[in-house]
Amino acid sequence: MKKEFKLTDPKKAPARQVDYVKHEINKYLARERRKTPKEGADYWDFDCKLGKDKDSAAVIQVSEINKAIDKVVSDNAESFYIEVLAKPGYKTKKVK
Repeated sequence: MKKEFKLTDPKKAPARQVDYVKHEINKYLARERRKTPKEGADYWDFDCKLGKDKDSAAVIQVSEINKAIDKVVSDNAESFYIEVLAKPGYKTKKVK
């Protein structure tokens, strides 16, 4: 998913628009995780970037997406860019 979300909508309250955006992103993550990983992979991992625009997007962890969106909202931005790309993930064995 490479998309720019608008945080303002004339028909919705700003807080509802932010909830809608977070819901869309979580829906995408859930849909990708349901897919069967490639052979040899254990799960789906994600490369994420988020910023005010494509050029200023910084690398973040999946668990930090909502916090980063809240930070963009607190900066009074009208929109933001998010990039979430699925990649195969591999579990590593712990050495005892």
